[in-house]
Amino acid sequence: MSWDYYDARERKDKLERAISKRQKRGERFEVLAAPAGQKKLSTTFWGQAWCRNLESYQQYESRLPRGRSYLRQGKVYNLEIESGKLSAVVAGSDLYETSIHIQPLSNKRWQEIVAEGSGQVSSMLDLLAGKLGDGLMQLLTDPERGLFPKPKEIRFDCSCPDYADMCKHVSAVLYGVGVLLDSKPELLFTLRGVDQAELLSSASSTTMADLGGDGELAGSDLSALFGINFGTAVEVPVEPVPVVKSKRRATKKSPV
Repeated sequence: MSWDYYDARERKDKLERAISKRQKRGERFEVLAAPAGQKKLSTTFWGQAWCRNLESYQQYESRLPRGRSYLRQGKVYNLEIESGKLSAVVAGSDLYETSIHIQPLSNKRWQEIVAEGSGQVSSMLDLLAGKLGDGLMQLLTDPERGLFPKPKEIRFDCSCPDYADMCKHVSAVLYGVGVLLDSKPELLFTLRGVDQAELLSSASSTTMADLGGDGELAGSDLSALFGINFGTAVEVPVEPVPVVKSKRRATKKSPV
């Protein structure tokens, strides 16, 4: 038992030295903190939806629990989400560079989502908070037609010596996405290479069409809203513009 304790202490000291060395070189090391004191890693709609989708991958189920444990132990650093890519540093027996490549959502699939979700998003705040109708919610989280990637659209790369298809470091990073989406849900759309504003603009145009038929509010509606009678022309007095006469300079005659 004592050997296990000293081995663990030695590994921890080794990692702390490695992190300190890289920090002195100017590298940042920001730990991704999982919520403490609760069973679920994520607390919001988008974070929980991501984790549920991840756990639906049966081919990864044996590797996921270890990754979840790594994340809870604060071993995931510098998690970044870009279009089509996740990257992080994960602390194991050493520091490992982990990256996950995810195919962007096809334009055809995204436009189908936009079309079917037309008029169902009232504001960007509601969209990012996951305050959606049942129909749109089911569409976005659908395993086949929704926003989340399928296993065949994901490729892993980790500098660790584990040659398994999904190592525990990759699993920790994937779970970390769910935690990060709790505070930055817009990053899911960034990851899939789509613009969430398209869902909102679709809803806005639908609402405007309902109000004015051709997208414009009727004059009577504006009159009631602003207390102005738009049917009456208002004459604005025009002040006369003063004419400024230029002074002509006398021409000097040359001496004969």
